[in-house]
Amino acid sequence: MNHASHSFRRTVVTALARGAVGAALLTLTSLAGAQSLDEILNYRQYTPLFSSAGQPSREQLPLIKEAGYDRVIYIAFNNGRTAIPEEDQLVKDLGMDYLHIAVDFNNPTIRDFDAFADAMQREPQSKTFLHCQVNARATAFSFLYRVLYQGVDIAEAKADMNTVWQPNEVWRDFIFAVMADRGMSSECETCDWTPPASN
Repeated sequence: MNHASHSFRRTVVTALARGAVGAALLTLTSLAGAQSLDEILNYRQYTPLFSSAGQPSREQLPLIKEAGYDRVIYIAFNNGRTAIPEEDQLVKDLGMDYLHIAVDFNNPTIRDFDAFADAMQREPQSKTFLHCQVNARATAFSFLYRVLYQGVDIAEAKADMNTVWQPNEVWRDFIFAVMADRGMSSECETCDWTPPASN
């Protein structure tokens, strides 16, 4: 038994020995619930109603519900290395809505983004957790949604996306295409859109 486990056990036993069952339960609950959304891969919160992340684990899905999210939108494939094939059922069982848009990482389309944006616009007050596998697809969609629908400055949204990744050529061109489709320029004095060097 490691030191932390021994210390925890001693705390609980002491509390029980003093008849403080409530205190012992509180200790157990606080340590069991120590996990937070920040522990989900590349979790980023943009507004009180909108966040993106990489793939949460089965154990982390209830945290999303506990944080007040109304829906989960997944934009990668169900056969991904870290994907949860039954995520739709798990999310629905938790009482949240679930939407799956299978976005090909090597060929994202304007139609993919339109499906996402349409869902967001239909229920703008639904607290939404958007995710893919590592938060690359999701940060790109978040960038576009924030700039096109929420009026966020391009440089600010780009800086947020860059905390996760610098889009490659495919995704840079996709972002430009979506913006052009909406009649918006991707010009930004402080933005570097140079794709990362490939290995």
